[in-house]
Amino acid sequence: MTLTRNNLIASINQIGFTQKKSTEILETIIELMKNTLGSGDDLLISGFGKFCVKEKESRVGRNPYTGESLELEGRRVVTFKCSGKL
Repeated sequence: MTLTRNNLIASINQIGFTQKKSTEILETIIELMKNTLGSGDDLLISGFGKFCVKEKESRVGRNPYTGESLELEGRRVVTFKCSGKL
């Protein structure tokens, strides 16, 4: 089963919130997560896992079609480590 935004909103609705309020709650949580990770901080959700922001160095890559070497710029990536309870 794929867990979608609509599934999450429906689950929040079951607690007793309206559709509009449930959507606002979910969007606020997602926005907080994006802002935290965007600023370079890690995000720990106890009992679920930890989202970590890692810096990747620039490196030499290869175009698979032409075989030409090219420089790939460094970038930040988000990794996830699940908790032992999960």
